[in-house]
Amino acid sequence: MAITKTDFMRGMQCRRMLWLDKHRPKLRVIPPEVQERLNAGNDFGDRAMGMFGPYEEMTVCLPGKQIPDKKAMVERTREALQRGVDVICEAAFSDYNNYCAADILRRTDRGHDLYEVKNAHHVSEQFIRDAAFQNYIITRSGVKIDRIFIVIHGPDEENPFGPVDVTREAKGYYSWINENIWDLNRMQKEKEEVIVQPGDQCTEPYECWYYGYCHGGTEDRRDPDLLDGLFP
Repeated sequence: MAITKTDFMRGMQCRRMLWLDKHRPKLRVIPPEVQERLNAGNDFGDRAMGMFGPYEEMTVCLPGKQIPDKKAMVERTREALQRGVDVICEAAFSDYNNYCAADILRRTDRGHDLYEVKNAHHVSEQFIRDAAFQNYIITRSGVKIDRIFIVIHGPDEENPFGPVDVTREAKGYYSWINENIWDLNRMQKEKEEVIVQPGDQCTEPYECWYYGYCHGGTEDRRDPDLLDGLFP
């Protein structure tokens, strides 16, 4: 049981959230409007795969399931890198079993540029941390990352994708990620439920899917604006 990008982001918002993800996921309540945004985000991400022309996608699912086969994706990515593929989508990497899959990895003269695609109209700090986690895992896997971009909505349909360079900010999180990833790894394995008292982390930066459970069925304070760009 290691840490994925989603695990890290959720665990840094609230450690109890991550523990529940691992031990009591059936308690999740995902509202319809959130699922719609998830689906829209997936669609936007699929469109963005071709923003640089031809590409190879690394996605492999376990037999008969819609669950990614992480080991197969890591191996497929390694082989694509060895062949010098210019644009790799869903490029998968693992370091001590900690895992990420980059939306777009584009080969350059100085290594690779990393593109994280978000279904949003502006770049948030959460998005930068998301890309920073990927940079951490990929760098520790031996692949040099040159620049890091967040891809948001462009100005119009003729220019639908707007890459924003966040290299300096994202690489600046390297030590912060290293300091927390091992603690989250340990914490999620605890047998007893991790208790965190309700607070701002219940709704910031995103509404927690365990809100009702942790608040004993109190009124849902979901803010639709907080959901913009939640995933992928």
